[in-house]
Amino acid sequence: MSDHRSESPRPEHAPGTPEQADPPGAAEARTPEPAQVQMSKPARSGTPEPAVPDERDTVPEPLKVPAHARAHPPRPPAPGGHTAERTPSELTRIRPAEPGVIPAATLWSVLATALLSALLLGEGIGPNLFVVAVPAALAAYFAARAAGRRLRPWTAVWAVGGLSLLIVPALRDAGWPVFLAVVSAVAVGSLALHGSRGWLGIFLGSLGLLASVAGSLGWGVHGVRDRMAGSRGRWGVAFRSTAAALVLLIVFGALFASADAAFADVLGSLIPDVSVSEGPWRLFLGAIGLVGALAAAYTAAAPVRWDALAVPPGPARGRLEWALPLIVLNLLFAVFLAIQLTVLLGGYGKVMAASGPSDQYAQYAREGFWQLLWATLLTLGVIALALRWAPRGGARDRTLVRAVLGTLCLLTLVVVASALRRMDLYVDAYGLTRLRISVAAVELWLGVVLALIMAAGVFGAKLLPRAVAASAALGVLAFGLVSPDALIAEQNVHRYRQGHSIDIQYLRGLSADAVPALDTLSEPLRSCALQEIQRTLRNSDTPWYATSWGEARARDILGDSDPGAPARNCRGVGSGDEESGRDGDSGGGGGDSYDPYDPY
Repeated sequence: MSDHRSESPRPEHAPGTPEQADPPGAAEARTPEPAQVQMSKPARSGTPEPAVPDERDTVPEPLKVPAHARAHPPRPPAPGGHTAERTPSELTRIRPAEPGVIPAATLWSVLATALLSALLLGEGIGPNLFVVAVPAALAAYFAARAAGRRLRPWTAVWAVGGLSLLIVPALRDAGWPVFLAVVSAVAVGSLALHGSRGWLGIFLGSLGLLASVAGSLGWGVHGVRDRMAGSRGRWGVAFRSTAAALVLLIVFGALFASADAAFADVLGSLIPDVSVSEGPWRLFLGAIGLVGALAAAYTAAAPVRWDALAVPPGPARGRLEWALPLIVLNLLFAVFLAIQLTVLLGGYGKVMAASGPSDQYAQYAREGFWQLLWATLLTLGVIALALRWAPRGGARDRTLVRAVLGTLCLLTLVVVASALRRMDLYVDAYGLTRLRISVAAVELWLGVVLALIMAAGVFGAKLLPRAVAASAALGVLAFGLVSPDALIAEQNVHRYRQGHSIDIQYLRGLSADAVPALDTLSEPLRSCALQEIQRTLRNSDTPWYATSWGEARARDILGDSDPGAPARNCRGVGSGDEESGRDGDSGGGGGDSYDPYDPY
C-alpha cells in the first residue's frame, strides 16, 4: 500500500481553473517536505476537508536540525546585525586549555620558594637569589612533566642560561650589572617556559610570566582545596610533625647556643635574624616568591602560544623600487668609511697635529662615537623594513636581497669597528667610566647581531630570533662576569701610573668590586678612594647568603682598619696635570669641559 493513503484529501479545483503557482520565495519559507508534514495529520472523517486551509497549517514548523549540527550550535549574531566570526579569536588560539590538578611536588616546591624568599631575601641579593630560584625551577619542571611536556634542546638552553645569569649577583657587588642580570634571568626563564621561536614570540614570551599570574592563583587555590578535601588526615599528621620538629629545634638550639659561644656564632650565621619589625617585609617577599613560583609552574603546565600571533609580511615591492634606495645608502656608507679608514688608520697623526689641544682630540672621538652608534641602530631598523618589503618573485629576487643587504651589513660592521675605535681613543685620553663601558658593550653586541644577520642570509633565518636573544643573554652574563667596576678602576689606575691624572671623586663612588685595584694606589690617594667603600662595609652586617664574592674579597683586603688621617681631607686630591681625570670636571688643569654625555 502506498504511503499516500494517510494524506488528507486535497481540495478539488473547478474544471478549467489552473492550480495557482507558489509566489516567489514561498518555497524557501516552507518547511522541508510539506507532504510528510501533512501526512502526520490524519483526516477526521472520510469526507474531504474544506478548501480553506487551517490556520495551524500555515505556520511553519521548526526545522529539523541534524545530529551533527546539534553538537555544535551556531553562534549568536554579533551586535549590529553581523554574523559572529566562525574562526576562533586570537586570544583563544594562543591560550591553551586549563592544566590539570596541580601536582603535589609542585605545591611543595612553591611552598619552599615562598619560605626561602621570606627568610633569605630580606638582607639583600647575593647567592641567596640562586638558592631561591632552584625550588622555583623544580616547581616548573614537575608541573611540565605532569602536563606531558617534553624537554626540548632550546628549553634546556634557556633554563641553563637563566640560572647562569643568577651567578652574577653571587659574584659582583655593583648594583647595575646585577640588575641587568636579574631582569635578563627572568626574561630567559620565561622563554624556557613558553618555547617561542619567532620575533614576536620571543619578545612576548620573555614577558609571558606576567600573563600567567592571575590564572596561576586560582589554579593553586583549587589544587590545595582538592588535595586537602581528600587527605585531611595526612595533612594533619604532616602539620603536627612539622610543628613538633620546630619546637624541638628552637628549644634545644637555644639551650646549646647559651651553653657554647662558638655554637651560638655558627648558629647565628646560619639562621636568618627575623625580628618583629621586619614581619611585613618578610611576608611581602614570601608572597612574591610564592606568586612567582606558582606563575612559573602554571606557565610550564599550560604555556601561551605566542608564536600563533604571526605578523604578516608586507607587500612585496618591485626590484628597482626596493633596491635603489638601499644601493644609494651603501654608496654613502662606502664613501664615509673610506674617509674614516684614512683618518683613523693612516692620517690620524696629521689630524691630531692640526687639531692642537687635547680637548679637540676628545671632541673628535666623542661626538663621532655617538653619531656612529645611532647610525648602527638606524641601520638595523632599515634592514628590518627592507626584509618586510623585499621582492619575493623567485631565485633572482633572493639573490638581489642577499647581495644588497649583505653589503649593507658588512659596511655597518665597519661602522661598528670605527665607533669602537673612537671610544678606545676617548678612553685613552680621559679614562673609563660606567657610561662609556656600557655604550661600548652595546655597540659590540650590535656588531654581533649584524654578524648573525649575515649568517642567516647564508644558512637560513629559522634560528635567527633565538640566536639574537641568546646573544643578548650571553652579553649580559659576560658583562657581569668581567666586573665593569673593577675594569674601570684598573684602567684609571693604569693611566695614573702612565703620567695622567686620576679622578678620585669619581672612583670613590664605585662598588666593592673596585677595591683590589684601588688598594694599589699610594697614599693619600688610596685612603681617599677607599673611604666611602670602607665606611659602607663597616656599617653593614650582611649575612653570608646575601654577601657577594666581590664584597667578601673587599672585606678581606680592607679588614677593620680605619682610613685615618690620610683620608681626613680629600678635597682636591686626585686631579692634577694637563687634563682632568673625568673630562676636566674634577678641578684639574685645563682639560676638557664637563661632558654632557657622561653624567655617571
